[in-house]
Amino acid sequence: MPSSIFSRFRILPLLYFLKQQVSKVKLWVWVKVGFVKKVQIQPYAGYGNGKELYLAGRVLADRDIQASTPEDRFWRNFRKMRKRFLTIVFPGVDVEAEFGGKTIKVTTDEEGYFEIILSLEEIEWSQGWQPIRLRLLHDLLGRATEVVAIGEVYFPVANPDYGIISDIDDTILTTGAMRMWEMLKVTFTQNAHTRISFAGVSEFYDALRKGRDEIVSNPIFYVSSSPWNIYDFLMEFLDAHGIPKGPLMLRDIGLSRDQFIAGSHEVHKLKQINHILEVFQELSFILIGDSGQKDPQIYFEVVKTHPGRVLAVYIRDVSGSDLTDLIAEYLIQGVELILVKDTTAAAAHALSKGWILPSDTEKIKDQRVKDEKE
Repeated sequence: MPSSIFSRFRILPLLYFLKQQVSKVKLWVWVKVGFVKKVQIQPYAGYGNGKELYLAGRVLADRDIQASTPEDRFWRNFRKMRKRFLTIVFPGVDVEAEFGGKTIKVTTDEEGYFEIILSLEEIEWSQGWQPIRLRLLHDLLGRATEVVAIGEVYFPVANPDYGIISDIDDTILTTGAMRMWEMLKVTFTQNAHTRISFAGVSEFYDALRKGRDEIVSNPIFYVSSSPWNIYDFLMEFLDAHGIPKGPLMLRDIGLSRDQFIAGSHEVHKLKQINHILEVFQELSFILIGDSGQKDPQIYFEVVKTHPGRVLAVYIRDVSGSDLTDLIAEYLIQGVELILVKDTTAAAAHALSKGWILPSDTEKIKDQRVKDEKE
């Protein structure tokens, strides 16, 4: 084993141990001196398939981040985003989830995260977004104050045509993810209202949600390598720009036991997409991404792992990469990879396949013109 790799495997556990000790001391100090005024359970939108439901979340200090407005300026945006990343988390605490009269208890990990997988056997549930009650089982601040939160779990409507899995960065939201400084600048200085979505995205995704029958029945999922820290910002962004809501699968980007950055981009996206396809085994999916961060290559692994399950792959061309050979490999697998410059090109292909309606393509074109003028 090369010495550099040997050193890496020796130093990682040490760095992780030091990180955990610093976090424990910071948490103890902040609680003792009263800097932590409130604790919150932050649930992330979950999903279910009728047999079980899945929901993740985090227990952390309440940072009191208020919703943004279009009038917010540089410093207010910067302070809100800074709060999102300077988190105080609570490891090793118990959270109780209650859904349909059934409860389950889970414990947060070393970064304050928890995951709930609840069997729906003998539980009545309804289609669409359904509430799940979460309750903290520890009095972390010694104030005998109950900490509760209401999460949401999405159950697809009956008889969907297909499902949609979409990336976020440089797919629906302009980030400049390939240019680090530009990405950091827009992340910390703008908000959900002032950040720009790609023209026509809201109408295109709405058309895909309705599919062939104009019934909003096709589930949509967002899988991104953005950190969980900006989950609330991204949900606010979707709402502010009229983009259909769906569960978001983000990732932790901190130091882990065996990686300097927990969960690589490729590993994270493959894991989350594979899980979605395993949960919804009766559905085929349309995958949407961009050419900037290996989405074409990642989606190709999905195509090979789940033959016959991917209808098509739409890739927004933000890098000018030559994907000729990869497009040919897709075709060998019986799937088209469509490289597009704008949303209307993807919509035209979806229309040609009968996945959306002609009336929707006109709405997409109109929305694109309107977005480009703003």
